[in-house]
Amino acid sequence: MKKVALITGALTGIGRATAIAFAREGYQVVVSGRREKEGIALAKELNATGATAEFIKADVRHEDDVKNLVDKTVARFGRLDVAVNNAGTEGQPGPITEQTAESYASTFDTNVLGTLLSMKHEMKIMLQQGSGSIINISSTMGSKAAPGASIYTASKHAVEGLTKAAALEGAIQGIRVNAIAPGPVDTRMLTRFTGTDDRKAALISGVPMKRMGLPEEVAQSIVFLGSDKSPFLTGQIIAVDGGKLA
Repeated sequence: MKKVALITGALTGIGRATAIAFAREGYQVVVSGRREKEGIALAKELNATGATAEFIKADVRHEDDVKNLVDKTVARFGRLDVAVNNAGTEGQPGPITEQTAESYASTFDTNVLGTLLSMKHEMKIMLQQGSGSIINISSTMGSKAAPGASIYTASKHAVEGLTKAAALEGAIQGIRVNAIAPGPVDTRMLTRFTGTDDRKAALISGVPMKRMGLPEEVAQSIVFLGSDKSPFLTGQIIAVDGGKLA
């Protein structure tokens, strides 16, 4: 039986690369996001390679959307083996003195509430199965802060806390929960976050490998965590960062 992988925030960057990587490994893939046109196009692209893929529109900030996403995945494929909670936002970068309740809510609703709601409904299915692997997407800022990114940093610290707590709850039931913490990766989000070429170059200069990571490189680590090759690995935050946190 082919395994089933669900990826939120799957339409660009790391999410898109992850969907492609799972499809190449023979998984049946559900890609999800808020933009229907792009989602349908991605599913069509994956199906054209011989994979089995479906797009289900969802906004992870809303529980009804998340429940519908998971329910439709199981209705379509009969199970859920791997869930990658990738949907996220960089929020509004800037000094903490300029942050507002609105900028806090807009970031935490996606990065933290979205991860919580996704795990809630994914784990319900996996508990019934007695198996499953959940991979949340954090950041090196989940353990090391950066100026001008207070709310984003706080949100990724929260994602790592949720990951560890969920791992403890699911361990005895055969569910593994881990997180990947990427360093600077060549995505549109990084370009928006840095704002200028000089700021991007400064960020990259702090990476021992002296380059950005590629979405495909992060995707390979995610696939590993979702696979049977990591059966005793849970509750971990794995940095894929070119040595940045070292």
